[in-house]
Amino acid sequence: MAHPEPRPVTVHAAQRLAGRIRVPGDKSISHRSLMLSALAVGESRVEGLLEGEDVLATAAAMRAMGATIERGGDAIWRINGVGVGGLLQPQAALDMGNSGTSTRLLMGLVASHPITATFTGDASLSGRPMKRVIDPLSAMGADITASPGGRLPLMVRGLCPAVPIEYELPVTSAQVKSAVLLAGLNTPGITRVIEPVATRDHSERMLAGFGATITVEPGARGRIISITGEAELKPQTIVVPGDPSSAAFWMVAATIVPGSDVVIENVGLNSTRAGLVTALRLMGADIEELDPRTVGGEPVADLRVRHAALSGIEVPHDLAPSMIDEYPALFVAAAFAQGRTVARGADELRVKESDRIAVMKAALEANGVVTIEHEDGLSIDGTGGDPIPGGATVASSLDHRIAMGMVVAGLHAANPIAIDDASPVATSFPTFFDLLADLGGSVTWG
Repeated sequence: MAHPEPRPVTVHAAQRLAGRIRVPGDKSISHRSLMLSALAVGESRVEGLLEGEDVLATAAAMRAMGATIERGGDAIWRINGVGVGGLLQPQAALDMGNSGTSTRLLMGLVASHPITATFTGDASLSGRPMKRVIDPLSAMGADITASPGGRLPLMVRGLCPAVPIEYELPVTSAQVKSAVLLAGLNTPGITRVIEPVATRDHSERMLAGFGATITVEPGARGRIISITGEAELKPQTIVVPGDPSSAAFWMVAATIVPGSDVVIENVGLNSTRAGLVTALRLMGADIEELDPRTVGGEPVADLRVRHAALSGIEVPHDLAPSMIDEYPALFVAAAFAQGRTVARGADELRVKESDRIAVMKAALEANGVVTIEHEDGLSIDGTGGDPIPGGATVASSLDHRIAMGMVVAGLHAANPIAIDDASPVATSFPTFFDLLADLGGSVTWG
């Protein structure tokens, strides 16, 4: 997938942000709803699907392997699946664009089917490590040929029947866990994943909802997730809650811009994803949960966020797995806190769409923020609520969360902040700039 033409944008300081907004559907749940619906027999319906480029790459891949996937005029997606074991040989390479989730999870699906699939992606995705998935899938019998360094493009030749394994995660990664569980769906016997540190549990919840036999229990080495293979999945109706990773940017924006009062509707608050809410509250943020409820088996609430003075903290390391995608937003919040914030325990940031530690350090420092780089995070000296100097142009490094994070920083900067390319935002949040305008923010394109 060719990267689109760069879209430079300049962000101007906001006087106040106010209003009600609704963020797109959760990206993690959207990916999984398409994949599991495509493996069920019959028609599943998905409401609130994130229609960003990453999720559309998953939809295209599942179509290429035999599923019928259509979006109705009512914005409900209808998926007629092929059944576990029924994936068809794709006739062309599967272009994953910028989506690491699509790539790693689909590698797991292919690994236990008698098909061969080639995975390609854009420059950013092609630089991300896949060995963490290649190792366990190879142990199950898949034959995987990757580019140097275990990277894309790569080819997966599935084995059917594959070999069930017990695999202890060497890295804290929901994607690796999910890839092994998805491979286990079409593998005779019981496949087990041992998770020393709990990660987001959307795969476990959704697999159970579709009728797979899956258990989660504590063990001496961590959570033990066991799935019984050769499953028969039943079609489901899924309502996707709002993505907490997308809501993160508005939580920080409303907190740092004086006078702001924003309600973010329908935000997923799964405990394995809500670490940023906890961290911001520890810093003094005013975040109120309205109308808490359960949607599609996931805890959800509307979040009212008002401007508040923040204090620097040492972010608890054990929050990292539940907010790993939200660190760029947290770094921005820290830039406006009183004193120093130390945010560590997040080695995984080095291998996201960009090296988010190095890239955020460079972006913040270019705009007058004092930072100290650690191998696993940043220490940031905040302004005590005053605007940051701003005035610089920063590189998004083809990373949607870097671009959105620095847009938020620009909303309370003394001088406009320019981002060299905001086009990656469309991978996860196509309506981001529309919502910014709705709340009273202002940008200039070009």
